[in-house]
Amino acid sequence: MKDSKRISAVTLILISELVIMIILSLVVTKTISFTTRKSSMDNMQTITSERAHIIQTYVENSEKILAYYSKADQISALLSDPTNRELQAKAQAYTESFSKDIENLEGIYVSEWNTHVLAHTNPDIVGLVTRKDPEPLKQLQDSMLAAGNDVYDTGIIISPASGRQIVSMYKAVYNEANEPIGLVGLGIFTDSLVSTLNDISISGFDDSFYTMINVNDMKYIFIDDEELIGKPTENKTIRQICANLSKGKGSEEGSFEYRADGTKYVSTYCYMPKYNWLLMIDDTKREVYSLTYLMALYMGIFGIAILGLVILFSFINRKQEKMNQKLANTIVKSNKTKESLYAAMFRDVLTDVRNRIAFSMDFEEVNSTEDHPYYFIMFNISNFSDINSRYGNDTGDWLLTKTVEILGQVFKNSRIYRTGADEFIVSLQVNSAEKHTSDILDIAQDAYERLTSPQQTPTMGKVNFGYRAAVARKVGTINTSVITVLKAMLNKDPESQFGRINFTDLSS
Repeated sequence: MKDSKRISAVTLILISELVIMIILSLVVTKTISFTTRKSSMDNMQTITSERAHIIQTYVENSEKILAYYSKADQISALLSDPTNRELQAKAQAYTESFSKDIENLEGIYVSEWNTHVLAHTNPDIVGLVTRKDPEPLKQLQDSMLAAGNDVYDTGIIISPASGRQIVSMYKAVYNEANEPIGLVGLGIFTDSLVSTLNDISISGFDDSFYTMINVNDMKYIFIDDEELIGKPTENKTIRQICANLSKGKGSEEGSFEYRADGTKYVSTYCYMPKYNWLLMIDDTKREVYSLTYLMALYMGIFGIAILGLVILFSFINRKQEKMNQKLANTIVKSNKTKESLYAAMFRDVLTDVRNRIAFSMDFEEVNSTEDHPYYFIMFNISNFSDINSRYGNDTGDWLLTKTVEILGQVFKNSRIYRTGADEFIVSLQVNSAEKHTSDILDIAQDAYERLTSPQQTPTMGKVNFGYRAAVARKVGTINTSVITVLKAMLNKDPESQFGRINFTDLSS
């Protein structure tokens, strides 16, 4: 009878422990799932913004080509005397010579203000009038006049001449009285741009694909289904985003989910207001949140393992004391497995420093005082994707670990976090009586100079790598908004790319 009561008490204790472990597992799973999803989305958003910058740079380079062409003496001389045969021949020769150095060129030309072509990369076009209808001609002329001395971008269109997708742009040419006397035009094939985007691998997003929309007419510019290029999107969410952006509302960056052909997708977008283009990177929800699902699976297996162990322990508790010790050893091993899982979640595998999830957890309930403020120093590797493309991923990985090594040497007794693909944050709490802001900035400058000095790489010899840096001081409640502020400081200030370290005080 006594034995029966003893067994019932042990069983009750084990059941209570089981319930507690299940509750803890659910709480931990939910917390990790939230932070993991946020980290995945932030990473995907960063990649989208980088690709948007590549596209914008491609178009801006084309604008510069057309601007250089318009300023040539042969062009201005011909437009001043368009019937002069000698000047026509010189302009045609210059056009053909100039075009030889332009990659992916469809055509470049100069014409009178009425679009009568005077010189063209294709001599067969010379003498033709490209805009015969008065209304389209006036629309083009008004748009060029509105652009002034800048280039007027028609956008990315399907060329009526070649039937291929091009970046189309025009620029008015003025005389000394600031009157339009002609125009120059340029068409650049987008094949190279698309190939460049497709060739840049996105680690962890193997199923991803690009989509770009013209916000004005909501038509596809880039999409994996070529038959949809030039056609309006039917996705209601995209249409709503375009409508809001057209009205000057909504965020220029964001994400949304949708379903297509029975598959759920996650999309992050970045708006390019200069051209009214909306770039999106889409991937299956299953792949974007794969780490979250994997963690949930691990925690589920862990919970089942605990349940099995508890049942086994309660079943053999009266029979074998020796088995109790074995069970205890098994529980210890399970706890070590759990700790390993936590470590994998909060540390960056490559550089072995804490990651963005760890940052949010470390500063979840932290408050600092004026006597002991926190300083956050962000270092961002400039053009990291270009480094991987030019020197290889092995050199890129080496650079990441080298960055951590140098930061650890300079910022002693500090924590280093890798908060993005190419960015690191150093957190430092100091005694304000011993160290001032100027001291921190001096240390940050020392780190910057070490990072940007020639580095002896394992395979490429000595290479100079560029960095951008910013410092923030914080007193009071601390959260991940510090990362957002530091990013904004780097992205908005071009001087940060030339050794200038910006500082801001976020103290509340």
